[in-house]
Amino acid sequence: MSLENKVAYITGGTKGIGLGVAKALVAVGMRVAISGRDAETAKKAAATLGDENIAIGLASDVSKLVDEEAAVKEIIAKFGQLDVVLANAGVGNFAPVDEMTEEQWHQMINTNLNGVFHTLKATVEPLKKSHGYYITLASLAGTNFFANGAGYNATKFGVVGFTQAAMLDLRQYDIKVSTIMPGSVATNFNDHTPSEKDAWKIQPEDIGQMVVDLLRMHPRTLPSKIEVRPSRPDKK
Repeated sequence: MSLENKVAYITGGTKGIGLGVAKALVAVGMRVAISGRDAETAKKAAATLGDENIAIGLASDVSKLVDEEAAVKEIIAKFGQLDVVLANAGVGNFAPVDEMTEEQWHQMINTNLNGVFHTLKATVEPLKKSHGYYITLASLAGTNFFANGAGYNATKFGVVGFTQAAMLDLRQYDIKVSTIMPGSVATNFNDHTPSEKDAWKIQPEDIGQMVVDLLRMHPRTLPSKIEVRPSRPDKK
């Protein structure tokens, strides 16, 4: 796909991987809409990408379909089309399964799993028109389980399965669907503050370059599930 002036929507786009991907897409000539739960935070993040003809920030809670529908309506009104979607918004609550609260469980299910469904439902008709690309941000936790990760594993295993089935459903419309499954990434996820100690990790801009590479792949070829991990793990 030619990327110049194409339009992308990125959920959870105010920082970390989402913002890293947004920067990469703007750098190759695309226009982007990023969303987060707080409108002011989303607008400030979008302003770092360019003026309102290049990037806009929107408030949307992906756990609510109505929010995603409103966001997409605003994107179409502003840019007239939608070509690429990155369902990136996610949360992580890590605790032994017997100590995990119902609230923590449902927060992850509603954001990580219901969210990718809501984002797809809200964007699928514009993507049918553009023969676009729908990408989910899963995790290696979607194939590798670990202690204290029952809730997070459940959602990310679900995201991987959802995305692969959606790929089979939507390719009849010439919509490409992929899931990206990163390992350790240097972001603020789970209240982590990135520092020089995170230099060994995948960087947000690396995921951004990966998304650009996916978009530039020949239309006949679809990398539907991509595992990505640090080349050399940290020595502890």
